[in-house]
Amino acid sequence: DGSPLYPGTCRRLSPQERADRLAEGRPYALRLDMAEAMRRAGPLSWTDELAGGQAARPERLGDVVLARKETPTSYHLAVTVDDEIQGVTVVTRGLDLFEATHVHRLLQALLGYRVPVWRHHALLTDAAGRRLAKRSDAAAIRAFRAEGRSAAEVRALAGFAD
Repeated sequence: DGSPLYPGTCRRLSPQERADRLAEGRPYALRLDMAEAMRRAGPLSWTDELAGGQAARPERLGDVVLARKETPTSYHLAVTVDDEIQGVTVVTRGLDLFEATHVHRLLQALLGYRVPVWRHHALLTDAAGRRLAKRSDAAAIRAFRAEGRSAAEVRALAGFAD
C-alpha cells in the first residue's frame, strides 16, 4: 500500500535487552520474521474465486506484527486461527484485504492449517468513492431501517436491484 516496511530496528536486540525492555513496561510488537517464515514454508499459492490463482507474496508486507503490548493478537493471526477453528472453506472479505491474504496464506502454512478458497468482493462506497465502513462513521443498514426505509430501499442503496 506504499507504507514503509519495518526496517528491523529491534531485530538484533540481545535476549537481555529484550527482557529489560519488557520489565520496564515499554511498548513492544512481536513480529513475524518474514524471511525465516518464507524459508520454512517454501513457495505458496492460493485461489480467489474472482481473481484466480495467486502466488503468495507475503514479503511485500514485510515483518508483520503478530501481537503488541496492548493488543494480544493481530488481525492477521486472529482471522487465520479463527477461520481454521470454524472450519471455514470459503473466506469472503472485501477487496481491501486482498494483499493481507498473502500473509494469511503464509500463517496457514506455518501453523499446518488447511487452505481455503477466498472471494474478495468489491467494496460499497459513497457518492465520493469512499468506502462505507464503521471506522469512518458510515451509515449502517440499521440506521437506514431506523429511519423507516424499507428493505427494498436499503437494498437499492447498496446497489442491488430487486
